[in-house]
Amino acid sequence: MATELSPFSQRIWDMKYRLRRADGEALENSIAETWHRVAGALAAVEADPGLWEGRFYDALKDFSFLPAGRILAGAGSGHQVTLFNCFVMGRIEDDMSGIFDALKEAALTLQQGGGIGYDFSTLRPRGAPVQTTGADASGPISFMDVWDAMCRTIMSAGHRRGAMMATLACDHPDIEAFIEAKQDPRRLRMFNLSVLVTDAFMEAARSGDTWALKFAGKTYRKVSARALWNKMLRATYDYAEPGVIFIDRINKENNLAYCETISATNPCGEQPLPPYGACLLGSINLAKLVRDPFTKKARLDTEALERLVPTAVRMLDNAIETSNFPLAAQAAEARTKRRIGLGITGLADALILCNLRYGSGAAVAATEDWLSRLSHTAYRTSVELAREKGAFPLFDRDAYLAAANIRRLPPEVQAEIGKHGIRNALVTSIAPTGTISLLADNVSSGLEPVFRFSYGRKVLQPDGTSHSEEVSDPAYRLFREMHGEEIDLPPAFVDVATLEPAAHLVMQAACQRHIDAAVSKTLNVPRDISFEAFRDIYSQAYDLGCKGCTTYRPNEITGSVLEEHSASPAPQMQSERDENASIVYMAKPLERPEVLPGRTYKLRWPESDHAIYITINDVVRDGRRRPFEIFMNSKNMEHYAWALALTRMISAVFRRGGDVSFVVEELKAVFDPRGGAWIDGKYLPSLLAAIGQIVEEHMIAIGFLTESSSPRRPLALAAGGDDATKAGVTAEELTAVRPRQCPKCGSAALIRQEGCDLCTACAYSRCV
Repeated sequence: MATELSPFSQRIWDMKYRLRRADGEALENSIAETWHRVAGALAAVEADPGLWEGRFYDALKDFSFLPAGRILAGAGSGHQVTLFNCFVMGRIEDDMSGIFDALKEAALTLQQGGGIGYDFSTLRPRGAPVQTTGADASGPISFMDVWDAMCRTIMSAGHRRGAMMATLACDHPDIEAFIEAKQDPRRLRMFNLSVLVTDAFMEAARSGDTWALKFAGKTYRKVSARALWNKMLRATYDYAEPGVIFIDRINKENNLAYCETISATNPCGEQPLPPYGACLLGSINLAKLVRDPFTKKARLDTEALERLVPTAVRMLDNAIETSNFPLAAQAAEARTKRRIGLGITGLADALILCNLRYGSGAAVAATEDWLSRLSHTAYRTSVELAREKGAFPLFDRDAYLAAANIRRLPPEVQAEIGKHGIRNALVTSIAPTGTISLLADNVSSGLEPVFRFSYGRKVLQPDGTSHSEEVSDPAYRLFREMHGEEIDLPPAFVDVATLEPAAHLVMQAACQRHIDAAVSKTLNVPRDISFEAFRDIYSQAYDLGCKGCTTYRPNEITGSVLEEHSASPAPQMQSERDENASIVYMAKPLERPEVLPGRTYKLRWPESDHAIYITINDVVRDGRRRPFEIFMNSKNMEHYAWALALTRMISAVFRRGGDVSFVVEELKAVFDPRGGAWIDGKYLPSLLAAIGQIVEEHMIAIGFLTESSSPRRPLALAAGGDDATKAGVTAEELTAVRPRQCPKCGSAALIRQEGCDLCTACAYSRCV
């Protein structure tokens, strides 16, 4: 019998994985039917489907094995979707035809639900000559903007959220522009960025040598390697981008180094892949395998682990056969190499249940034991599958056995590979498991520590009423059931807010030692960490053998994660906290104070005989000033109706709170076919664009946007306005970090895990 779902997990299943008709009608009445659908689809390629469907169902029914979301949603659905989560697209050729062919391939892949990675290092730098046209190249960053717009368009058409990774080589002449690209809060929001860092660069940075920036054999200039390294990490310190990928290590430790070269990863970094590479994912739920929790006998049942892994490997291997592929080249890559990414989730909860503190020596030792067993069993299973079904087509015995990962396997496993081959070229990976972990009773995600042990949330009902429910970590819930509310939590109960960065790092390194692909991990660090200490994290990650490093420090662009644990609640804009600090599930408008500070702007538009006066009033919430309402007035009545409608709509958006800077972008994008006008030396394509510029300048003036991210020359301010000082808002408060509001449900419940934004209130997630 399948495990009964909590109300929270029930909603996750209903929103994400329940099979429905095109008109929304549900075709599955319980998650057990979902498990049967998935098990049946993956067993269909077996000689005895009935036998394997039962075994697959048994692995799924209590959440012991969690295939990734693409498999849960798509297997057996009859929909034209891919079961693969991870793709790296083909090489971008350095000409206009190649660039837009690559853009089309990306759109087709995103449309089917795959996340994609791209290496933009193949594009010539900005200013380089283009011989065919006699012009100068615009550079890779400009074309990344095109990809970003395409991804947003795919999302707006109702398809699955877009997720992309862009990489650039550390010696590309545009590397500094790449490092700075996401410091504008409105730019490249669909991309994660990572720098491809080589061993030679790390050596040069440590020794203080110069570093040549070059393209196609031509050196454009030389810089200090140490200064470039510091620039890279300073940007990450301030803006959480870019990440770092140790690309030489990835290629040296690739089982397939003899037949491929890697220069990019999927959006969250757990799958370094060659051009057109693809991989699908699944996770063993370690928390489900703990026996006698919170006792002296507490342990992970390693025998159960070694029974479960073969079933999981077989399911993932079968998914390769049953999946659709957006492109023929992706199908060829997947089927000739048969990569799978078997990993874990619930690690933090498993450690807590075993009385082990995340990051401690004992926790590292236990993790290495568990993952070595998983890895060795997975490889043995893939050898058995090769005996039964054949090795992957590009298997080269001598070259494969020479790979670093294979040499770390027990000698008897190496001997079996040499004798029979292996079904899957790469077997293990640790991926983000945000939504499937929420489905599995909110178990801790991947290898990440628990974000928070318990929180309340209000769920708004269709009739306008609400009810409160507690969402809690299963290990925390079990401890309270066993010991009651009076007993203090033991030392094993640590969460993101209380862990030091070193604890994250040693756990990532411990896992990576037993994973043949890579590990998705976000090292959450406190806001007040010094830059020197922050920088040292990356050097340690390199020295410890990690394949990459991604950190998250609260900042003004992406907001705050850790502040939700502070003594003072994090600022709430789009939702409010009640006396029990519960989270509102749906947004409600901000209340209007009796008196508001504001400014009035005078706009002269060539087609109007009279000036247009635009008043923007602000509200001060949690020590931060933000736009609240907008009014327009003019003697010219021609625009009255649409001006009234526009200002009421914008005011309604402002009053919902959150990040409303998108209003500027939308207004400024409006093009008037009758022509625009030049104002203060700038061409504005429409009157609405001019209004958008005023809104933008106002946001800058009150500190809602920063000059660095949106530099503009202010228009003249009319009499009657107020300023931040008169409103009693300090400069420090004006530049306070925006809180983490969910763009879907509005709750202040958006957290950063494994390189993804995840809403703990509604399960919205997006790789960022």
